[in-house]
Amino acid sequence: AWVLASLGLPSWAQEATVIRVVPLASAPIVDGAADDWGGAAWIKVPIKPAVDRNDRAKLGLAPEDNNNTGAIVVQLRAGVHNGRLYLAARWPDDAANTEYKGWDWQADRYVESKRREDMFAVRFHLDGDFDRSMLAAKTYRVDVWLWSAARTNPLGLAEDLLHSISNRLIEDAAEYATRDHGVIYIKKQRDAGTSLYQPVRAPKEKGEQHLSGIKLNPGANGSIADVKAKGMWKAGFWTVELSRQLDTGNSDDVKFRPGQKITGQIAVFNRSSDEHKSVSEPLLFDLTQVR
Repeated sequence: AWVLASLGLPSWAQEATVIRVVPLASAPIVDGAADDWGGAAWIKVPIKPAVDRNDRAKLGLAPEDNNNTGAIVVQLRAGVHNGRLYLAARWPDDAANTEYKGWDWQADRYVESKRREDMFAVRFHLDGDFDRSMLAAKTYRVDVWLWSAARTNPLGLAEDLLHSISNRLIEDAAEYATRDHGVIYIKKQRDAGTSLYQPVRAPKEKGEQHLSGIKLNPGANGSIADVKAKGMWKAGFWTVELSRQLDTGNSDDVKFRPGQKITGQIAVFNRSSDEHKSVSEPLLFDLTQVR
């Protein structure tokens, strides 16, 4: 994990919003209610589309943008109790989108639907030269916790992932050609363990009009399943709570140590995926109050 140094910081780190991780008198229940956090205060974190029109042009993408989140404010709070980190996020959303793809019967066959779920992600710096952008000419790795309203919320988990970003070749990575930095390689890997879900193929014969596109795995285990998470949508807001051991002992997980300041970022997806998300500037998760 990356420990903040007092000198030689990039400008974004010097101006980063600090998320104070406070000691908690008791463990919050990870249920999406976030009403049992004691004195842990909400911190306002603005987010905006990750890929603006200029970025889309550099990537050769069409001008139209499927970002449904836009520029909003997310409220965050974080704490530690009995060796676990707890994180809560709250943001406005006019509707709960809780389906991922799926199949619709049309005429004589099933066609994949365009329905997408709401998601929340937080990434923590593991190693390398962290950058606010995944399309910069930097090489670094991040530990990613991805909560999704359809694929993980019913299981009470977030998917634990490892993202590697570089302007040098990474085998089996997605390639993004940019005008400013050449080809950027991004490899997204699931942590070790049993997957939280599997895609479901559509049958050839007609059954229900609408079929789910995924099969959940209640028996998921391993490093991929070590982040507890639960979201609740109510009165125009999503509230998501996440929790994980400070140190899982897994090499693909960030280690949270008392006294550290660890770089991170958050993202919100409103019925969208991939680049169609809104992200924060880098955040500093400050564990100096934790003993």
